[in-house]
Amino acid sequence: MNSNNKNQIIRFDWAMKRLLRNKANFSVLEGLLTTLLGEKIIIQRLLESESNQEDEYDKYNRVDMLAENSKGELVLIEVQNNNEYAYFQRMLFGTSKLVTEYINRGESYDKVRKVYSVNIVYFSLGHGTDFVYHGKTEFRGIHTNDLLELTPFQKQTFKVDTVSQLYPEYYILKVNGFNQVAKSPLEEWIYYLNTGEIPSSATAPGLEEARERLKLDSMTKDELAAYYRHLDNIVILRDNINTEREEGRAEGLLKGREEEKRESARNLKKLGVAIDIISKATGLSQDEIECL
Repeated sequence: MNSNNKNQIIRFDWAMKRLLRNKANFSVLEGLLTTLLGEKIIIQRLLESESNQEDEYDKYNRVDMLAENSKGELVLIEVQNNNEYAYFQRMLFGTSKLVTEYINRGESYDKVRKVYSVNIVYFSLGHGTDFVYHGKTEFRGIHTNDLLELTPFQKQTFKVDTVSQLYPEYYILKVNGFNQVAKSPLEEWIYYLNTGEIPSSATAPGLEEARERLKLDSMTKDELAAYYRHLDNIVILRDNINTEREEGRAEGLLKGREEEKRESARNLKKLGVAIDIISKATGLSQDEIECL
């Protein structure tokens, strides 16, 4: 971020906790969703989300928000700073919960709500080279590979064109490390999500509103103090993750070397080399070699 507070923009996860829940600021969220989903999104209201942790000392630094758009569809937006190995399953649980919670008992299945799961993750989720991934459900013939389509009656009744539009859709935004020049509206959003900065040339929907309404200098002294504690926690969290990775790598190398020693000792033992000589060659004790 720039050193001049007037040009500094509040990080998106913090804004979701404190500012974007205000109806006057919905245009920021609408801009993100419009850019991501490729269609005009208007938020009708925010609903009660699974959890919105207000404690800036929370080690997991997670925040989520649940919105209903003008079509009555549900959009779950989640920001996760912590590296959670079972995050794919969390995404599945979140959408499944919404599908079952937002249908009244006794209603027919055609009343099941469409759900979008938008996941902004600040860690390496899975193994892939892109920074935005989209997941949807399709059915293909195992013999013909043809795509299962809706009948004309179903299209008219459900007001959709494809089977996949009836099912939850997932978006994963892997924003860490995106510091390149943004060449599209979606890249402009990714750049802001990662750096907290909005270039003056950015034109993506919602970013102009974010630039105006999420200024750092609009915060009170107490809010600023809490915000900076939040930033410190994120730095500590990422340092811990990097430390764990390095420790894990070092431990793996150490285990690898130990296994190499044991393998060498096994081979020497098979060749009939004396135990005391094997011990000197590998550094293993005579008892360890006897047990191999």
